[in-house]
Amino acid sequence: MFGTSIDRVAVVASAQTKLRGAWANRQHVDLISEAVVAALKGSGLRIEDVDFVIDCGSDILDGRSISNCGFLGAMGAHHKEESRVEEDGLWGALYGATKIGSGSAEVGLVLAYSKPSESDVSAFYATQCEPFYQRPVGFDHAAACGFQAQSYLASHSLSDEIFAEVAAHDWANAVANSAVELENAPTAAEVQASRRVAAPLHELELSRPVDGAVAVVLTSQRVAQRVCTDPVWITGIGTAMDQHAFAMRERDSLPACRVAAEAAYRRAGMEGPAGASLAEVSASSAATQLMVLEALGLAGAGGAPRLYSDGSDVALNPSGGSLPADPIMATGLVRLSEAALQLSGRVEHGPAGASSAIVHGAGGVGMQNHCVFTLEV
Repeated sequence: MFGTSIDRVAVVASAQTKLRGAWANRQHVDLISEAVVAALKGSGLRIEDVDFVIDCGSDILDGRSISNCGFLGAMGAHHKEESRVEEDGLWGALYGATKIGSGSAEVGLVLAYSKPSESDVSAFYATQCEPFYQRPVGFDHAAACGFQAQSYLASHSLSDEIFAEVAAHDWANAVANSAVELENAPTAAEVQASRRVAAPLHELELSRPVDGAVAVVLTSQRVAQRVCTDPVWITGIGTAMDQHAFAMRERDSLPACRVAAEAAYRRAGMEGPAGASLAEVSASSAATQLMVLEALGLAGAGGAPRLYSDGSDVALNPSGGSLPADPIMATGLVRLSEAALQLSGRVEHGPAGASSAIVHGAGGVGMQNHCVFTLEV
């Protein structure tokens, strides 16, 4: 669908707030309005040109039901068609892209936000667990990450040192990204010296929750060619969901991610990820990041660690990814925004001459749900 010339959808602008451990002096509405204003500024579009607004967040993290009702003004959604997606922001982008691709609208504003600093992240994930057997024993996302990491190491006879190398790579990239508030990056040794949270994983090998907001402007081909000299085209989209019961899933791989990626490649007319310039992926831990890369086809089973030790033809998380900065509910949309900015040459941390990208978002305990985009310029 998205690979044809008659229904192409473009990312013409995006912006995000700085991602930091806590925005103690700013509310949700402040972060949302900053991202929306920055995305529209200089885009050639005004809020009056926007046909619909899609927002992504969590009532549980926000601490009240239908929380988006309090943020509609900051979103610019007053007297507009507005939809809420209670899932990672990349699913909001999927909704917006298919809406424009179908011909029912031409300009959409997709945004996602989160302030996990005001919430108990473990309790948030626990609400997604099976309530009779898993929740009572304290099962949550960290425990799921530990099980996955153990299974991955055992299946491929690997040492847990590989997780520290992955984390150190992403933290180093994040320090070079001005959108992430970090003073310095830990070395692999410092990663391994951090507190052990879910064996074999250490604290710095799990994603770090941060506060922030991101906004992305999507348009039809007609509008993109009028307002933008360097649109980034969405060429393929795929999504899939694994079983809810964690015990029923494969714990050393992410088959739902593989299904989502194959659907995106097929819609883009691609044989696979070969030729992609960069990959911006989401992960709840260093272990699941390796699984994501393998599910995307960038490495074979157990082969993803070599992408870090031997080098990769595809730039991996030039922005730093979600290990140093995970704005829960907005993480996947940040990946889309980052990939689009890098492809259009608007940020310094992207690879030179990048022409195509793979974008990945995930949701649920143990990364149950997956969404994959392919982009090109």
